[in-house]
Amino acid sequence: MEFKVFELGPIGTNAIIAYDANLGRAIVFDAPAGAFDTVSRFAEEHDLAIEALLLTHGHWDHMLDAHLFKTADVPVFAHRDDEFLLENPEAMAAFSIPGLTFNAVQVDTWVMPGETIELLDVKWEVRHVPGHCPGSLLFYHRDSETAIVGDAIFAGSVGRTDLPGGDFSLLERSIRTQVYTLPEATVLYPGHGPETSVHAEKATNPFIRV
Repeated sequence: MEFKVFELGPIGTNAIIAYDANLGRAIVFDAPAGAFDTVSRFAEEHDLAIEALLLTHGHWDHMLDAHLFKTADVPVFAHRDDEFLLENPEAMAAFSIPGLTFNAVQVDTWVMPGETIELLDVKWEVRHVPGHCPGSLLFYHRDSETAIVGDAIFAGSVGRTDLPGGDFSLLERSIRTQVYTLPEATVLYPGHGPETSVHAEKATNPFIRV
């Protein structure tokens, strides 16, 4: 299992690809603007078929290109608590960037907290990490000691909670019970910025201290 991160516009949102070159398959986490073309080029160059798009949450900067994946027959996974945002993205215009075009996306699979989904012939544990956004999800792959965490936590920071549906006390509880309970060696790929680890954040994150 290998991972590749693309930081894309308009506000530096990460699109993350997990892929198995031997299988010739890949999955994508989040779809900021430009993700579809960027990921498609990478997949073509590495002879990969994209088998799923998993959205860590429904905020506009993570789903702008989701409809393009859907049009290409890539199934979309998300949490139902963000159904309204994904199907009515224009509701986020007030806290986005002027001039953007929003396209709704129909989700194929609403995943449940505690569920294990099988993609790339491996198991991914799904954890619910609300607080930044009601439908925020974490996807954990035990064998590679990797978790895709969206905007719940960043290297040295946490997701903002001043947007509709945000709640700092809920985010703190999510991080303590769902992120900090992962093995300390777990690599965390956030929705913005560089990767980090459970150990590093438990030791140094100034917002959620152990």
